Amino acid sequence: MDVFTCAGCGTELTAPVSRVALPVHTHYGAWEQLHPPLMRPATYAVEPRPIGPPWRRWAEVGADAAARQGVFAPVYSVSFGARNGVVIAPGDSRSMTLILDRCEGYCRGVDGRAGPNLACEGCGRAVATRIDDCGSWQTVWFGPDEVVRRPSGVPAAPPPGWDDLERPGHRVPPVEPDGWWSPRWEAAVGVALAHMVAVTEDRPVTLPAGPVADLLGHAVGRCLPAGPGARSVELAGPGIRLPRPRPDVLLVPRHPLTGAPWRPPDDEGAVVPLDSGVWAYLAHPGETSPMPATGVLPEGVLRDDYPLPPLPRCPLTAHDRAFAGTLITLPAVRAPRLRRYYDAYCRDVEAASAR
Repeated sequence: MDVFTCAGCGTELTAPVSRVALPVHTHYGAWEQLHPPLMRPATYAVEPRPIGPPWRRWAEVGADAAARQGVFAPVYSVSFGARNGVVIAPGDSRSMTLILDRCEGYCRGVDGRAGPNLACEGCGRAVATRIDDCGSWQTVWFGPDEVVRRPSGVPAAPPPGWDDLERPGHRVPPVEPDGWWSPRWEAAVGVALAHMVAVTEDRPVTLPAGPVADLLGHAVGRCLPAGPGARSVELAGPGIRLPRPRPDVLLVPRHPLTGAPWRPPDDEGAVVPLDSGVWAYLAHPGETSPMPATGVLPEGVLRDDYPLPPLPRCPLTAHDRAFAGTLITLPAVRAPRLRRYYDAYCRDVEAASAR
């Protein structure tokens, strides 16, 4: 495991943490809601893309400079901030104090608008940004030049791998206890659908019957047209036998450590990566029967009078900003067909989120 220390004085600023994949919902929360921490305890992730200020308008920088920043379609403004920011859960931060005149926020917390708002207790340098306002996942972000990663001396647990996807604790339920869709699901579906639009070039798809069609069908129908010539989509991944012939598109998990999409051996066909916790729920939903058990209880069942699962109040839809914000990062959006799609459906979303 590692610790991050102040680049100025060497003070340890985190508890021991281990690296995991950056969650796909990192920048996409649910408006007017208080969120839990983004990261699990004792973990950290790295954002390879530039984030935060300075911002420059697309009209000033042009398509080539924007593409070097990882943005391939017109947006209101492009980030020229630092790459490789480090994010941890607030509970894993150490030896930092709030800079009170930088604690502005929209509603119920701080949103980092004034820049780094946490100072090292050892030397007073501004080293991190705490974010916990409504609509944002609770995080502490370190600038890449503000900290140094060092071994902690604490033995690390085995790194997460594909086997973790079969653990019950890895599955993310789609519906919250209050009956609303999970914001993690909404963001994950938005990110996945952007990839699906790109690999299908805005053409119809057919989803497999069962959880995929039941949960994702409405969201897919809002983003892709209906009609002939549909591309076939199937769920695939570790522990699932790949159907033959191979479907046109595979809906696959991201690796929990690297974030890379799963692929069958020697396969270069189209895949759509999905949040591993969301994928795990679709692939391994576990015991969900609403009917009373009879006879001997199945393994893992502790009671025979199942409560009814929470019912969503409306069909699942993709998070608009997650969808548009992912599509602009895919080079495929520069193709004429997808550029027309983006201009028709996404530019208003991007413009609104930039203001």
